[in-house]
Amino acid sequence: MDLDYFMATYSIPPLGQHELLELGIAGAIIFAILFVAVAAARYFGPGFAQRLEDNAVDVRFPLASRATAILRHLVAALLLAATLGFHDWSFYAQLAIGFTFAAAAAMFLKNLLLGIRISFPIVLAVSLVVFVFILSNAVGQLTSITSALDKAGFDVGDSRFSLLTIIKIVLALVILFALIRLTNRGIKQMVRRNKGLDEAQKLLTEKLAAVAILIAAFFVGIDMLGIDITAFAVFSGAFGLAIGFGLQKTFGNLIAGIILLMDRSIKPGDVIVVGESFGWVNKIGVRAVSVITRDGKEHLIPNENLMTQEVENWSYSSKNVRVHIPVGVSYRCDIKKAQELMLQAATDAKRVLNAPKPNVWMSGFGDSSVDFEILAWIKDPQEGVGNVKSEVLNRLWDLFAENGIEIPFPQRDINVRSIDDEFVDKIAARMLARGDEAKASPTPKAGAKTA
Repeated sequence: MDLDYFMATYSIPPLGQHELLELGIAGAIIFAILFVAVAAARYFGPGFAQRLEDNAVDVRFPLASRATAILRHLVAALLLAATLGFHDWSFYAQLAIGFTFAAAAAMFLKNLLLGIRISFPIVLAVSLVVFVFILSNAVGQLTSITSALDKAGFDVGDSRFSLLTIIKIVLALVILFALIRLTNRGIKQMVRRNKGLDEAQKLLTEKLAAVAILIAAFFVGIDMLGIDITAFAVFSGAFGLAIGFGLQKTFGNLIAGIILLMDRSIKPGDVIVVGESFGWVNKIGVRAVSVITRDGKEHLIPNENLMTQEVENWSYSSKNVRVHIPVGVSYRCDIKKAQELMLQAATDAKRVLNAPKPNVWMSGFGDSSVDFEILAWIKDPQEGVGNVKSEVLNRLWDLFAENGIEIPFPQRDINVRSIDDEFVDKIAARMLARGDEAKASPTPKAGAKTA
């Protein structure tokens, strides 16, 4: 009685001979479609995954590792959707095809969203909702489910908020978020393959495209949810004040980053000095510029600071940088020979350029040494400056040792104005004791054997 009541309530027909026949045909078609989907994924999946891997612009998105599963479920979902609409199936055949179609669509969505790094709980919830909606629509029960979800809610003026509204909002946000990430990824791939743009122009194109996509997604989401755009007119003034006060720095850094990319004063790969931070520009982000030092430390400098503070850009118009290496030699050595050896040490360094050629200047007469400065040019400051100095000085040490050029120690004259007589007597006594010890020690005779 309960089963008959349930079937009558939801208009479920009895399972007759005709329904069994159509169910068997539907099962065979489902099996064939799944076989085709698996075969297509095995044949085309590795190539599709390799293409995604080769064109990857962000290693954080593991789409390539899920390419085969995405392709398999997509092919199955498309073929099952076509089968479902191709013929007016009976209830049980619709249920079988719809269940398989809903499962394939949910699995496709799950792998796609996980591939773009969306949180697993959100992916699981969205996949379940999609599965239920597709299955309900396939068996003609979508209207009753949506009506039940809409009843669980409350009215605010002319608007109604219910479980159905929440589900629509969540689905719209997740779908838009996924589309934004996929679109940005596609644009990055196209821009990165363009050989006519330099790094700064590519990054500027990506940032402007991302802003445009975000604005377009905002208006598409409003239209999907059926929200009247005029409703935002009331909040536009408050939103402007919020930006002016609360988000002033954020929007200032965003605009500063775009300006930096437009005037190309700082580009990825440039070697810059900002305050105490020295290194090369790794990335220009929405909020800050990433600068990596030779120690591997990554400094995040707000874009606005680069617009308002003094910045040394070693590679703005040219990457050639002159390195200053101070050297001191003894007053007693051959100055001309020392200069020749300094030039030879600079020329022998691998990273020192031959044009402009290195030079040696005498910078002054010090307290203990004649001071020189080796001037050498390099074209790759991002590889470091200290290692070039070290290479030149190490080579110069060997050349000085081979040619008898002395590097002097600091020399100081000490003038003693007064001294205690007792102290003088102690020093004299110690010197006499050392002399006596030296006389008392035996000295070997000529020809004598020593142990």
